[in-house]
Amino acid sequence: MSEPALAPRNAFIGVFVVWAVAFLASIAVGIFVPEEWRVSWMLVVFGGLVLLSFAVQLWYGSTRGFIFRVACSVTGALVLTGLIATGFGLAALIPA
Repeated sequence: MSEPALAPRNAFIGVFVVWAVAFLASIAVGIFVPEEWRVSWMLVVFGGLVLLSFAVQLWYGSTRGFIFRVACSVTGALVLTGLIATGFGLAALIPA
């Protein structure tokens, strides 16, 4: 019989890590990818973030709240990439 951990790790640190990676990856795509390929690369980034979300939560090793943490990670990543992509899309409409 195993004893419960006295001070378990915070389960939501993984959620914040995925959000931070979503922010940085979206900004990197917006800066380094040409305008005609941006949407495609944003989709690739989001797919990678979904996989990262599962990997981070599986690494945590707790079944309690797994679906909720993955849903929070993926939803936050979707909102962040969507807002950043919208910002770069609106910026592309401004004539240079």
